[in-house]
Amino acid sequence: MRKPQCVASLILCLAISALVCAPSGAAVSADLAAAVSDDASAHSGASGTKFFIADINGTVGVPLEEHVQSVFKAIGRGEDSVLVFRMNTPGGLVDSMSEIMTLIAEADFPVVVWVTPSGARAASAGAFIAQSAHVAVMAPGTNIGAAHPVTGGGDIEEGDVKKKITNDLTAKMRSFAQERGRNVEAAESMVTESASFTAREALEKGVIDFIAASEEELFEQLDGMVVDVKGHPRIISAENRDVTRIEMTLRLRALELFSRPDIAYLALLAGIFLIILEARAPGGFVMGATGGVLLLMAAYGMRVLPVNFAGIALLVGGILLVTLDIALGGMGIIAAVGIAAMLAGGLMLFDAPGAELLNLSTGFVVGVTLVIAAIFLLIARLAVKALRKKPASGLDALIGERLKISGRTDRSFMAFVHGEYWRVMPLDPQTELAEGDEVEVVLVESLTLFVKLIRKG
Repeated sequence: MRKPQCVASLILCLAISALVCAPSGAAVSADLAAAVSDDASAHSGASGTKFFIADINGTVGVPLEEHVQSVFKAIGRGEDSVLVFRMNTPGGLVDSMSEIMTLIAEADFPVVVWVTPSGARAASAGAFIAQSAHVAVMAPGTNIGAAHPVTGGGDIEEGDVKKKITNDLTAKMRSFAQERGRNVEAAESMVTESASFTAREALEKGVIDFIAASEEELFEQLDGMVVDVKGHPRIISAENRDVTRIEMTLRLRALELFSRPDIAYLALLAGIFLIILEARAPGGFVMGATGGVLLLMAAYGMRVLPVNFAGIALLVGGILLVTLDIALGGMGIIAAVGIAAMLAGGLMLFDAPGAELLNLSTGFVVGVTLVIAAIFLLIARLAVKALRKKPASGLDALIGERLKISGRTDRSFMAFVHGEYWRVMPLDPQTELAEGDEVEVVLVESLTLFVKLIRKG
């Protein structure tokens, strides 16, 4: 038996990022030029600046954290480099966010966070990461903010714990805003009031440094900027630039995929269905093993998402009701209630504080639930039908067979069945048989058919 290996193969694949280096020129911004030392200017001008571009897309979690770590490791000290992160995230884990912010703060080169493309967002954890960057940029039509802390099950209950967590994150946001010379009050409001700003509002309030609609415009505005890197002024030069793009490995892409709300929802639903199908109609553990893997990946993804546990309960309960209807051979009423519960559970799954930006649409939930439920009902009914189907060969195939007694010997009656003569005996010793009687086979032992009388001949 072949075991399903596609998921394992996908997770274990690795992609290698390429790095290319080349020299470029330097320029100096007007307001901070006086603060640049001769040594820093000489260093930047002599060796030129190399640009590295990487993405921070999707939920901020362990896969994205590992990706960012690998990016910094690939660049190394990179004292003549600039790292640009293109960001689009609804937020994620505080631990992963803090690790990324630490990497940016400890970098030996300028780090730019650019919220792009139009329609992208730097929400929750993304807002913190953007504020930790040496240069924060947004594209038109993007937004930043909504950084109020939540747990995996929703908003944090009022009390000392919530106060401590909120105060800690507020201090972190305030600290980086001060360090980067940005508006402390506006940055702080993203945590305490869940404030969210458009690109233009963020620029007016001093939350970001400038707006760039394209990569070319980004480089034009970066050219000549002076930023403070670990207490030392650094000039960013974009002339004759050499750009290296660092992609996320295939392994991390697979893990990050299950951190998305739509994929986590699909994996949860399909995993439960497959395990139930395995229990109803064992098939060499293929469906069960696949369902188990999907449930594990769903649990991995939901670990970083604000999940409403009432939604999970409704999903599981709905699936059990559908299964019960199939097992009882019902008319579909219980299954209809189960599907309704599944729909409600799917709609409530991410209906928790902090999940407003996850955008799991109603149409998506309804469509997926109905399609998966229909497939499940079809497969389950086929499985039940196969289990109840009369055997087509072997001795068991004779059970239920109706035949006529065609002759007799001194000790028993005989019947011609499936091209062979069989000895016929009544299952009830009190039953009297005769030639021409119609009987039904109820038991087969050796070469004898034990029958019950259906009609006298």
